[in-house]
Amino acid sequence: MKAIARLVLVALLAAAGLAGCRNAQPGAQETPAATTATQFGGTDLAWIQINIAMDEQLLPLLELVPQRSGSPGLQALALQVQAFTSAELSTLRSLRGRAGLPSANPHQGMAMPGMVTPQQVTDAQALTGKPFDADVIKVIRAHLEQSQNLAESEDKSGVEPQTRALALQVLRTRDAALTTAKSLS
Repeated sequence: MKAIARLVLVALLAAAGLAGCRNAQPGAQETPAATTATQFGGTDLAWIQINIAMDEQLLPLLELVPQRSGSPGLQALALQVQAFTSAELSTLRSLRGRAGLPSANPHQGMAMPGMVTPQQVTDAQALTGKPFDADVIKVIRAHLEQSQNLAESEDKSGVEPQTRALALQVLRTRDAALTTAKSLS
């Protein structure tokens, strides 16, 4: 799983590097936005974009839990994950703006480890009780584990201080949530 996370990150870094090459203008004067964006390395940029996509696609699944789950433990976990995901999304979007990244989701429709798909949400909508709980816990765990793997990569290779600090926060929140998720499995 970690190998897949690294391959996804390498592909994202390559795409970010190529995008930067296409946008470079010989002799162009640096603007304040360009100066701000240069504080972000390729790993930072890729990590911001992938985490926004992952978090945005997780939230619709979490919103199903109160009406479909009979497990107080899963309901508490979903609230915990929803709270830190929403808070992180706010910071990630701010970082995206500072980095000069587009607001469009470059990962729309991509099947990647830990990315909640629209089909998974649709499938979960057809379930209730124990079958719903088992399915949703599995999807949440996969999301948390992949999110943790990507945060480790950002911690090791990122250069922008606020982005790296958020990655460390992600590692802490995912560790706590994974402990709970594992106890529910």
